[in-house]
Amino acid sequence: MKVFWTFLWTFLLTHMLTYVVGSMSGAAYDFVTATLLSVGITIFVLIIPTILPNDNAEQTH
Repeated sequence: MKVFWTFLWTFLLTHMLTYVVGSMSGAAYDFVTATLLSVGITIFVLIIPTILPNDNAEQTH
């Protein structure tokens, strides 16, 4: 369920961002580009927690 909600919010926010930035720069809105970008960002967001070290797991007092 976490993956679904992450993708849904990333999809919506990326499409909004692509539309707004494209409108400001005078470029045409492209659904496919925004969708591919949202898939890439979703994968990036889901992989980052596995790469980053968990410093709170081990206490060294």
